[in-house]
Amino acid sequence: MHTSAVDLKEFYDTIQGKVVQRILRNHIRQLWPDVRGLRVVGLGYASPYLRPFLGEAERVVALMPMQQGAVYWPSEASGLVSMCDEAELPVESNSVDRLLVIHTLNSVESMHAVLQEAWRILTGQGRLVMIVPNRSGIWARMDNTPFGHGTPYSSGQMRQFLKEYMFVPERVERALFFPPASSRLMLVTSGAWEKIGHSLFDAFGGVNVVEATKQLYAGTMVGAPATAKTRQRFMPPPKPAPSGNID
Repeated sequence: MHTSAVDLKEFYDTIQGKVVQRILRNHIRQLWPDVRGLRVVGLGYASPYLRPFLGEAERVVALMPMQQGAVYWPSEASGLVSMCDEAELPVESNSVDRLLVIHTLNSVESMHAVLQEAWRILTGQGRLVMIVPNRSGIWARMDNTPFGHGTPYSSGQMRQFLKEYMFVPERVERALFFPPASSRLMLVTSGAWEKIGHSLFDAFGGVNVVEATKQLYAGTMVGAPATAKTRQRFMPPPKPAPSGNID
């Protein structure tokens, strides 16, 4: 069951949510240090993590699953949010350079649907980042945050899923080592918890941050559809390269 977009917004409006946002934003920015001229899409409830790319990327779009609902974003400008079916994203094939997936992988069936669509919409040089609850971490065991709902995954499971859907796992990091408590002491010391956690008990981080690229050599995707479905798309296909010699 998807956590509603309204509940997710309320979480990120809290001090605890802002601390989580800051920590995970740092991980994402380290993986994607420069998105100038790129097309960035967030799937799930990714808007808290997309804001740093506004004004830098060529285009930024937030896709929110229909089962989750949607909230307007960004509040100060024209809306960049669209509701969608996570199994049929309204995006042209091979048109996305960076795809961030967070707060939507609530079942194995959802994982399969999202990975299949992710491979379709990403360009050959595109990169996928998925942030999922870590089954060994305490955040997946507590239901007072969005990371305590849905299905948690181990890093090994994530690597296997990605390989089945013709992705190459490039990097797996863990984050959110401070306990999922809203006490001021825990939140103020969250930075120290992150440093100590990475050094001493990395396997118990609250979430897995996984980056992957497309596998482009021959292979067969698990569950690949026999025919492509027609979708309403709002991202145009990439422009073809000009003919003739290029210096």
